[in-house]
Amino acid sequence: MNRELHKVAFVGTGVMGSSMARHLLDRGFEVSVFTRTREKAEGLVSHGAVWKPSAGEAARGADVVITMVGYPKDVEEIYLGDNGILPNAEKGAYLIDMTTSTPTLAKQIYLLAKERGLHSLDAPVSGGDIGAREARLTIMVGGDKEAFAACQPIFQALGKNIIHQGEAGAGQHTKMCNQIAIATNMIGVCEALAYAETAGLDPEDVLKSISSGAAGSWSLSILAPRIIAGNYEPGFFVKHFIKDMEIALDEADKMGLDVPGLSLAREMYVKLSASGEENSGTQALYKLFQKKSTN
Repeated sequence: MNRELHKVAFVGTGVMGSSMARHLLDRGFEVSVFTRTREKAEGLVSHGAVWKPSAGEAARGADVVITMVGYPKDVEEIYLGDNGILPNAEKGAYLIDMTTSTPTLAKQIYLLAKERGLHSLDAPVSGGDIGAREARLTIMVGGDKEAFAACQPIFQALGKNIIHQGEAGAGQHTKMCNQIAIATNMIGVCEALAYAETAGLDPEDVLKSISSGAAGSWSLSILAPRIIAGNYEPGFFVKHFIKDMEIALDEADKMGLDVPGLSLAREMYVKLSASGEENSGTQALYKLFQKKSTN
């Protein structure tokens, strides 16, 4: 392990962040944590992490500050607020935002960090709760190549597919490509299962045939079995997926790009959220098809 990057502050220990912080502890990093609900960090504290009362307190003295929170407004608050990361981080520290946020905000943080002698990377991830738990996340990184290279020990503790995508904001743009692909794919997964059920087929047998063929995808292999089992617990929240789709739609609009599939997916997930499923996993989209089939 690169001893220069020994002290890590981790801000945000939710569904994915908790597993990610635990991997760093297991790799021998000295980890401090902050999350708005302290109870969510108790498992990490008992595992050796040190609790801090704010993002700014966590950032003080840290070689690396990692953030994994919910929304761009949360990223803005914890980085730019009076008791946030930028005013309190040590000169020369590396700031890694792994939240799915906006490319515009990523560029803003990068420039402000540079003014303060800090290194900023936007590094959103894909792989959900399983990828975080198994340290097999895909990590998409924007920012300076030198900072990307320096943070390899951190990234390698968390993921397997780690790619530098370009300058600040490029990691977030790449994550938008990921979410666009997933959005319409989830519609296809749900439609396929609804078709199988309506046709009187055994959906598990159908999956055995189609998941390893040309239709294969992460959503089909991982989320379709959860649907069949009636498991709608979040690996990734519906409410956060809607946020991601809205970021992608806004960025696409700025570029003059029409994305009708994404627009449809967003409309369907908003309907799902309005029915009380905002805290369910994204596979809960299937419930819309169940309602249609019983009408």
